[in-house]
Amino acid sequence: MKTRIISGIFLGIVTVAVGLTGGVPAGLVLLVCALIGFHELCRAAGVLTPGGIEAEHREETEPITVDLLKKRDRTNVLEILGYLAVFVYYAVLIFFRDRVNVDFFTVLIALLLLLALMAAYVFTFPKFHADQVMTAEFAFLYVPVLMSFVFRARCLPYGIYVYTLIFFCTWICDTGAYFAGRAFGKHKMAPVLSPKKTVEGAVGGVALSTLFCFLLSMFMAIRHPEETHDFRAAFVVIGVVGSMISMIGDLAASGIKRNHNIKDYGDVIPGHGGILDRFDSVIFTAPIIYFLGVLLIERALR
Repeated sequence: MKTRIISGIFLGIVTVAVGLTGGVPAGLVLLVCALIGFHELCRAAGVLTPGGIEAEHREETEPITVDLLKKRDRTNVLEILGYLAVFVYYAVLIFFRDRVNVDFFTVLIALLLLLALMAAYVFTFPKFHADQVMTAEFAFLYVPVLMSFVFRARCLPYGIYVYTLIFFCTWICDTGAYFAGRAFGKHKMAPVLSPKKTVEGAVGGVALSTLFCFLLSMFMAIRHPEETHDFRAAFVVIGVVGSMISMIGDLAASGIKRNHNIKDYGDVIPGHGGILDRFDSVIFTAPIIYFLGVLLIERALR
C-alpha cells in the first residue's frame, strides 16, 4: 500500500507538471508512455510470441504474472515497425502540428503501418500468424494514437482546462465510483467482466467527476474574467459524457486482460502495474473529450 501511495503521488506530480508545461516536454512524456503502452499490449496479446499467443496452448487457470509476460519480450519486426510508426507520428505531432493536417496524417500513418506489417507478414511467411499483424495494428491505434489526444487536448484554446477535464473524467470518476460502490452498491454493472463494479458506483463516479468539471468551469471564469463565453454547460456535458466513456475504457482494458488471462500489463509503475493498467480509461476518454473540446469550446471562440 505504501508503494502504491508513493507511486500515486509521483504520478499526480508528473501529470500536473505535464499539464502546466505543455508543448514539447509534454509531448515527449506522452511519447515515452505511448511506446511503453504499445509494448505492453503487444506482449500481452501475443505479437511477441512466436506463432501468436495461441501457439503456446496454455492451460494455466491462474492469471499469468508479469514475470512470465516478460519472457515473451522477443522483439520482432512487427513490433519494430510499430515503434517506428509511433516515433514518426509523435515527431510530426509535437514539432509540425501547425504545418500539417494532423487528422489526415493520423490516417496516413495508420495505413502505412498496416501496409508495412502486411509486407513483413508476406515476405516472412509463415513466421507470423495473421492475428499478430492485426493485433500490432490495433495496438498502435489503441495506445499511441488514442493517447496522443491527451497532447492534442492540451494544445487547444484553454488547453490546460481541457487537459484537466480528461483526468477529472477518469481518475475522479474512478474514485467516486469506488466510494459510492462501497457505500451503496447493490446492482452489478458488468458481473462477469468486473464483479465489483456496480450501477450505484457508476452513478456516483459520474456525479463526482461532473461536479469537479463544473467547479473547474467556475475556476476558469475567475481566472479569465476577460472571457465573455460561459463554458459551464459545456464543462458539465463533457463531465457526464467523458466519465461514462471512461468506465467503458476501464472495462475494455480489463476485458483484454481476461481474454489473455493476465493480471497486470506490466510493473513499470510500482503498486499500480503497467501504463495500460493506470491509463486505461484515460486512453479511451481523451479522444472524446478532445473532440467535445473542439465542438463546445474551440468553435465557440471563433
